[in-house]
Amino acid sequence: MSEYRRYHASKKMKQERALRNKNRRAALKKGIVKKGDKKHIDHRDGNQSKDIKDKIALLPIEQQKEMLKLLEEYEIAKQKDTAKTDFLSFVRMMWSSFIGGEHHEIMADAFERVARGELKRLIINMPPRHTKSEFASYLFPAWFLGQYPDKKVIQTAHTAELAVGFGRKVRNLIQSKDFQNVFSGIELSTDSKAAGRWNTNKRGDYFAIGVGGAVTGKGADILIIDDPHSEQEAQLGQYNPDVYDKVYEWYTSGPRQRLQPGGAIILVMTRWSKRDLTGQLLKVMQEREGADDWELIQLPAIMPSGSPLWGEYWRLEELESLKK
Repeated sequence: MSEYRRYHASKKMKQERALRNKNRRAALKKGIVKKGDKKHIDHRDGNQSKDIKDKIALLPIEQQKEMLKLLEEYEIAKQKDTAKTDFLSFVRMMWSSFIGGEHHEIMADAFERVARGELKRLIINMPPRHTKSEFASYLFPAWFLGQYPDKKVIQTAHTAELAVGFGRKVRNLIQSKDFQNVFSGIELSTDSKAAGRWNTNKRGDYFAIGVGGAVTGKGADILIIDDPHSEQEAQLGQYNPDVYDKVYEWYTSGPRQRLQPGGAIILVMTRWSKRDLTGQLLKVMQEREGADDWELIQLPAIMPSGSPLWGEYWRLEELESLKK
């Protein structure tokens, strides 16, 4: 098991132990990380493709060109089909310069379970500039609506401007040629294309709102909360932790009440305090019978071993300089 998965597993075990001590449940539901748990990689398709190309090489030149063209078309069609249900395949097709790390695999696994309806409450705590927002508030809602264009998504962030910005990016992606190549026929409704409020041609709905805003009249199959606390709020929270309470109160009285039956919530954020939204949700989960059951993914920029979480992108020296 890699360090990333061991670290996530250890955090999860501590969470489970705390819940057992409270006699709240016998155990948490099984998490995404188990000993020896790795996605199965089937190399047969790659070997099969190589065998076909070897056989094509024996044909006359004109037939080789024709067969190679057909093979290329088949492989492209297979990639598109895979991207409909495999989140990372979709990411790579939409984001040509994407640099993957193992934490992306952990996130993608969780998002796929959310989309399938297997995971209803997900918290992802990771540092800034590690693509948590690109994944959760841009690529995931587009991919989800591609699969389920009749569903409803509510996107929130600590300001309305930021939330609407996410909405604009998702809207533009759905209208793009790359997206249409995967999810052909899924388009925006012609009479509803505002950046923060639009509909699909299958009666799906997207609504973006800042923390503190009203969500009256809106429902959500997926509620995404992206960094609900601003850096200014975090600075104030060092001296007055009560500033975090307004976000929790808004969450419980507003967006949380807008879930459709069977709806899911995704919270992605950088941690600031034990009183921030993550801290309060986990505290309630441990102390209150019948509270929402959250799965927590929590990974630091620098792992306990001293290695960067996303070594493919960040150098350790750069991360250490940001801590100073």
